[in-house]
Amino acid sequence: MPPSADVLAAVEFLGEHGIPALPGWRYLAQAVDPVDHAAVLAARPELVDGVVITDPGTHARAREVLGQASLLPRSAVAVGTSAALLAPTPAPGAEDSGVFLVPPNPAMHDERAADDERRELRARATARDEEIRALAARLAGDRALSARLASWRTGCPPGRLAELAAVAETARETADTAQSDLVEARTARAEADEAATEAARVRDERQEAAQRARRVADALAGLAYRLRERATWQTRLRELAEEAVEYEERAAGCVDRARAADEDRRAAQRAADDARRTARALRAERAEIAGAPDDLGEDTEPPSASLPALREAYRAASQVYEKVGVGADLRAEQARAESDESAALASLDRLTNKVRTRAAQLLEGTDGADGPSRQAAAARAESLVQMLESRASAASEQLGRLRGEAERLAPADGDAHTELPEEMVPADAEQAKELLRTANGELAARTDALDTARTAHADLVRAHRAAEDAAGGFDETAALLRDLLRDGPGAEDDGERPEPYAGGLAEARQAAAETRRSLRGCAADLSAAESSVREASDVLVRHANSTRYEQVRTPARQQIRELPAAALPEHAAAWAEAFAPRLRVLTDELEQLERNRDSIVDRLRGLVESCLATLRSAQRLSRLPEGLGEWSGQEFLRIRFEDPDQATLTERLGEVIDEATRSAVRKNSDLRRDGMSLLLRGVHAALQPRGVAVEILKPDAVLRAERVPVGQMGDVFSGGQLLTAAIALYCTMAALRSNDRGRDKHRHAGTLFLDNPIGRANATYLLELQRAVADALGVQLLYTTGLFDTTALAEFPLVIRLRNDADLRAGLKYISVEEHLRPGLPVREPEEEQQVHGQITATRMYRRPEADAEAPAGAADRP
Repeated sequence: MPPSADVLAAVEFLGEHGIPALPGWRYLAQAVDPVDHAAVLAARPELVDGVVITDPGTHARAREVLGQASLLPRSAVAVGTSAALLAPTPAPGAEDSGVFLVPPNPAMHDERAADDERRELRARATARDEEIRALAARLAGDRALSARLASWRTGCPPGRLAELAAVAETARETADTAQSDLVEARTARAEADEAATEAARVRDERQEAAQRARRVADALAGLAYRLRERATWQTRLRELAEEAVEYEERAAGCVDRARAADEDRRAAQRAADDARRTARALRAERAEIAGAPDDLGEDTEPPSASLPALREAYRAASQVYEKVGVGADLRAEQARAESDESAALASLDRLTNKVRTRAAQLLEGTDGADGPSRQAAAARAESLVQMLESRASAASEQLGRLRGEAERLAPADGDAHTELPEEMVPADAEQAKELLRTANGELAARTDALDTARTAHADLVRAHRAAEDAAGGFDETAALLRDLLRDGPGAEDDGERPEPYAGGLAEARQAAAETRRSLRGCAADLSAAESSVREASDVLVRHANSTRYEQVRTPARQQIRELPAAALPEHAAAWAEAFAPRLRVLTDELEQLERNRDSIVDRLRGLVESCLATLRSAQRLSRLPEGLGEWSGQEFLRIRFEDPDQATLTERLGEVIDEATRSAVRKNSDLRRDGMSLLLRGVHAALQPRGVAVEILKPDAVLRAERVPVGQMGDVFSGGQLLTAAIALYCTMAALRSNDRGRDKHRHAGTLFLDNPIGRANATYLLELQRAVADALGVQLLYTTGLFDTTALAEFPLVIRLRNDADLRAGLKYISVEEHLRPGLPVREPEEEQQVHGQITATRMYRRPEADAEAPAGAADRP
């Protein structure tokens, strides 16, 4: 039996290192007597199954080599010398007998090592399988190659290789020829593709050109059609223009008639309102007269005296009755009345009988019932006179224009420009207009034909000029050719002869044409540059000779004035270098001035915007309270203007600043440059070009919401209406001032003293309107008057009569309260009474609120 694999491996390893060894069983069979086999087996069974070293001198070296070999046998392999095999069994605990074990595999007694060994074995098995498969594949390939070689040898006998080499050479030549043909074919194909691309591009360009040509042809056809229809359209246009002018004249006439009718309607409405107001005032006045019957009846004849005379007589009697106890005052009053009467009689005598008769008729009517009625009637008459004067002036202006046109169109000789046939002589104005319209149409047609002929003549003139220019060009070309022939090859040339052109004839011609074009362009540029230099020189000389620079005494200015214009460009560089520092300084100064101007404009813009906001606030604060009919909730003052945008406002304010600056350096300028004047000019410039439109409500008896421009107040308003409007405007301004001071919610906006307003505005509705507006805007009104008009005084909640006390020794006068007249005045009806918000006493003190009183003290404490 052969020994185990582990023993054989150890023996082979020792043999590789030069150590003689044999397996134990083999040594036992070869070197031990068979009689001793049993004894040796019994004494050394491990060594018999192990390795026996035949050379005892190599025992230590064998032990060292096997310890480093890591053979890892799977069984216990004992190694010893032959002497140890034949020696008796040593006792336990004896010294080493020369037998040792080869280090076994740890997997035999260690599980972890066993696992590692199993993995290693699997890996080696896998590698061995792969190696076997690779060797099998190589073996299969070798077998296939061997079979192919055998088949090739069978199919290719000796001598066949030369034939195949010749065939291969022929095939190589054929391939080279085919490759060259393929290259040529590819080149031809590339050229064909380029040609096809170029053809496609040319085709697309031609198609686009054809499409554009078709569009142009269509447009030209349309234009030709329009040109053919132009005469008809122009004729129709002129007819429509004439009809439009005629209709506009008719519309203007209708507008004038409508405006006149509207003015007549307004005048009639105002007259009716004045009549109703007069009737109401007369009824109230009749009710105030003691002893006057309420119903006179229809059979009572009216008195022969006029109503103003009767009223004046009643007033004089009342005054006489009241002043019976004062003789001196009565006599002075009588003397003054007599003087007034004599002056009035003298003025009356200077009038004609017709005027006095007409005045008496007007006084007997409703328009002469009282002073306001007479003022209103006078205002209406004045407006009517102005309207009639404006109509008369317009008619006179039109008449003068027509006369001037007739004189301008009148024939120089004879009664007519030409003799018309009988069928062309108009029978009336309408036929004359129709004939004139036809003649204008024919004239327009002839004018169009003349324009067409002139256009054709201008085209012919341009063609003639083009032909002349072409002939001139040909002459120049002929002269150039003659010069070239004269300076040909036979001519002598002192300088270097030009080198011949390297290209062909066509290229040479093209290069010569381009050179000539470049030369002409350079000549044109040179001419333009010389012209610009001459113009710049002329401008420089004009600047130097300007009167603005008479005070400049620099040498450069003197040189510019004295040198000829052609020599100026030579000194331009030196002058520019000399002026450069001064230019920088002036540029910095101008930039500084521009920044200062921008800051001034910004400040002025802020003030102007604040002023415009003040105008809007004035309109907002003029809103009237409720209970005034159509005036309820209306804005008494309406201010309309367009808000300019920031860019436009900045530009206009800059112009205002520039104008003020120019006026500062201008002599004998009367333009004021104070802050308020500059602000007003800024506001005026900001509201351009339309400006500002201010309208105000017109006070009347029925309180219609009729607005009148402030420029027409003096022509439309009566005296009482003017006073009422002035009071309303003052109250609005007082409320605006209180709003600007931050006291818009405060009740008290100021006090207004009025000096005898009842003399001009004694109508009840005017007084009610004044007090309502003042009460709504928080303004206290104090009326002072010397008239004892009980109708007007009955409108006030408190009436105080004052007396003048004279101190003869001191030469002073004192005003003291004499009595309260409220109990002696007529009592108003309960439904007419209004709520009394305050009461006026003889003395009045207005105490500032504690918050307003503490504010200045706090402001004074602050640094």
